[in-house]
Amino acid sequence: MTVNMPAKRTITIVGGGVIGLTTAYALIQAGHDVTLIEREDNVGLQASFGNGGQLSYRYVRPLADAGVPLDAVSWMFRAGSPISLKLRPDWHQWRWLLDFLAACNARTNQKNASILLKLALRSQETLHQWQQDGLDGFLWRQPGKLVVYRNAAKFKKAAKAVTNPQQEQVLTPQECARIEPAFASLAPRLAGGIFSPDDEVADCHLFCQSLLTALHSHPSFRLLRGEARLEGGENDRCRITIEGVKHETDVIVLAAGLASRALVKPLDIALPLYGLKGYSLTVQADDAVLPTVSVTDYDNRVVYARLGNRLRLAAMVDIGALDASINPERIEHLKRLASETLPAAGPYTSAATWAGMRPATPTGVPIIAQTPWKNLLLNIGHGALGFTLSVGSALTIRDLVEGMHS
Repeated sequence: MTVNMPAKRTITIVGGGVIGLTTAYALIQAGHDVTLIEREDNVGLQASFGNGGQLSYRYVRPLADAGVPLDAVSWMFRAGSPISLKLRPDWHQWRWLLDFLAACNARTNQKNASILLKLALRSQETLHQWQQDGLDGFLWRQPGKLVVYRNAAKFKKAAKAVTNPQQEQVLTPQECARIEPAFASLAPRLAGGIFSPDDEVADCHLFCQSLLTALHSHPSFRLLRGEARLEGGENDRCRITIEGVKHETDVIVLAAGLASRALVKPLDIALPLYGLKGYSLTVQADDAVLPTVSVTDYDNRVVYARLGNRLRLAAMVDIGALDASINPERIEHLKRLASETLPAAGPYTSAATWAGMRPATPTGVPIIAQTPWKNLLLNIGHGALGFTLSVGSALTIRDLVEGMHS
């Protein structure tokens, strides 16, 4: 019996964040020759560097949801609001916002959440396989995730949406305190919580480094540093240059985050990506005062994840920010909120600060697809879920590559 094996191809991936690296790893494992292009001095230095550290496989609802526009209006008048909006004379921003508002309804949110859940669970299953194969060194744990709600109406809505009590447990405030004693003082202010025992945490930047180390062990992998450029070519195939030098390849996978918008402009492709700035704090602390369970303070949109002997806090969405520079007022508010919520895990005054631009689509669903250019694939637009969805997205690209015609 003859088995038709997928054709071996030379594949070039643009972007050395968690999306590009997992894509490279999946394609190397499938037997392809892979070149990864990264313009920074190292991999994982943009949105992958200081994210929240949560692998929230069962809590992947998009930001666009019923009630979010009304919440956003109320937040505009509140200092330190979870979402801030700065309107600009920018057609792309307005188009993105209009599409975002169109997605802010329960039906669309439920449909898109279902898409994300399938991608997330595929990510989790395969990451575990990669770990069994030897990938490690990124502070992975499976402590579960606790989402706590201060607002009774929002908790009631979230509890009603739970369909599998084994995977998502609806808890009273007292039960929340027992699940994670570090947050026990918060119990009197809570309406309740939802605990997902199978969710995980890890350091995304260390994950990127582990992937790169594993990739370097393969003779069919190489890393090139420099600026990539795309341009149109013949027979509906685009061309790529690196630092002005033509680069020959069978397939190009664009995984360059927010920079992908500019890269495809010469190809007459308009990507619905917008940068949502997020912030994080990383606190060195005594193990005894750090929470074990990963926690999300839903009403304040703050996540807490223990990574080794450090605590990572991530929060906020700034819509309309022009770059990843740190806004001191946003950081100071996050420090104050953390001090009130989890005072024993400080000192927050000496915490390392970070801000990053998360490349988001209006719907929250990433774009993992072939383009009108026969040799160009996209793996972009993961927003705040890049780490969680990265492995499943990489497998989707692998499947697309192996279904391509020569």
